[in-house]
Amino acid sequence: MQVKDFHFDLPDELIARYPLEKRSDSRLFCVDGNSGEFQHRQFFDVLDLLEPGDLVVFNNTRVIPARMFGQKASGGKIEVLVERVLDERSALAHIRSSRSPKPGAELTFEGGLKATMVARHDDLFELQFELQDVHLVEALEQFGHMPLPPYMKREDELSDRERYQTVYNEKPGAVAAPTAGLHFDDALLDRLAEKGVNKAFVTLHVGAGTFRPVKVDNIQDHKMHAEYIEVPEAVCQAVRETKARGNRVLAVGTTSVRCLETASQDGEIQPFFGDTDIFIFPGYQFRTVDLLITNFHLPESTLLMLVSAFAGYEHMMAAYKEAVAQRYRFFSYGDAMFLSKKDR
Repeated sequence: MQVKDFHFDLPDELIARYPLEKRSDSRLFCVDGNSGEFQHRQFFDVLDLLEPGDLVVFNNTRVIPARMFGQKASGGKIEVLVERVLDERSALAHIRSSRSPKPGAELTFEGGLKATMVARHDDLFELQFELQDVHLVEALEQFGHMPLPPYMKREDELSDRERYQTVYNEKPGAVAAPTAGLHFDDALLDRLAEKGVNKAFVTLHVGAGTFRPVKVDNIQDHKMHAEYIEVPEAVCQAVRETKARGNRVLAVGTTSVRCLETASQDGEIQPFFGDTDIFIFPGYQFRTVDLLITNFHLPESTLLMLVSAFAGYEHMMAAYKEAVAQRYRFFSYGDAMFLSKKDR
């Protein structure tokens, strides 16, 4: 398939630049992967769409304030977006400046935070920060900005510190939110537990590469960026028990899908800790995930390819056309979809 096969026209006014006041008040567009049937519902209707014994798998990553502004020793302005924290004092980062810094270049950021550019690794720069008695993640929390996606076209605000996080975030490391999870609040989670719906947590630290455009014509020529994931044995056992009962596994977000399917590449799900560059597009055979909650994705993106593989290409492209017609809110702070897997 060609990248252009995943194009759709999106009016700019449908891009949600701010979240709704209440997380679970978003709309929910349901698509049956087999019949192609559409239903227009509210997000809290998730309660009616799940059954006791089903398993909901969340991504518990925490977004770090990974964007920093500063200058080089020459005075030239720079913008840094941390891609991955390597250890207590170093990170890989994207750097935007008139001229890329060379190894040994000293960088100074807001709050007096300083770093040295140590080496370049393709598009990423390795930075070593000058820190004492504080972890780099803590320094970012103090001096960094929330890395809102570029399509929001606005600066981050104080409210984004809380709203661009899931309520169940736990492990710092992401530079973009696992946005499908933004719709869940504590009250909805409690209601799901009361109904007998089980939950489990995986970790995928979302990288900035999730917004990188696909620059090839044939999608099979695309190489995915790598992201760190954790799928512990407790999650694997919960999946096995769910399947054995005849219940379903619901992944909250494409990041949870990528975790579960990476851990299932040998057939049965097994613990996995490490990097994944799994690329899911139409023709992929899903091994673990039965249901998916996801936000609306960018045209021609790998995430749109993933959901098309899950619920069927024709169904998804028709659904996106319908979503535009029905004025759904798109992208990170937008509305959600509830998808059932298309049988092969």
